[in-house]
Amino acid sequence: MAEDFRPIEPLTREAFAPFGEVIETDPASMRLINGGTTERYHALATVETDGEGAQAIINIFRGQPRKFPYIVNMMERHPFGSQSFSPLSGRPFLVVVSEDRDGIPDVPRVFLARADQGVNYRANAWHHPLMTLGEVSDFLVVDRLGPGNNLEEYFFDTPYLIEEPKP
Repeated sequence: MAEDFRPIEPLTREAFAPFGEVIETDPASMRLINGGTTERYHALATVETDGEGAQAIINIFRGQPRKFPYIVNMMERHPFGSQSFSPLSGRPFLVVVSEDRDGIPDVPRVFLARADQGVNYRANAWHHPLMTLGEVSDFLVVDRLGPGNNLEEYFFDTPYLIEEPKP
């Protein structure tokens, strides 16, 4: 049997702050560049690496859509670096995160990210793998390449259930 989550929340900078950064245009960070033909939204997230021979890399992840209701039975985290997801396919997606409770994930929270929002998970932030909605979707992913095992997984004794998000 699975436990129900709290309701799915809209993704906002304030609500997501304990887990990382929301990547979206911010008028306060906008600078005109290229002779005034391009708006640059500057430093929207910070890439974290442990500095031990690691570097930031850019990837494209192609996610398969999830079927609902969906059972969350595990969470993962990356101890040596951050990991960001920015949608390329113009579709919303779910973000599932947990506070750390003595080295294991607490009750997960679910956020609905708009098609124009991305997330940057802080190093060591518990999160569920990519949760695409509706159709196959591509994401630009920035994360760490380097020595050491940068993946820790935790499997819940009692999984959590996510009902289908409502638009």
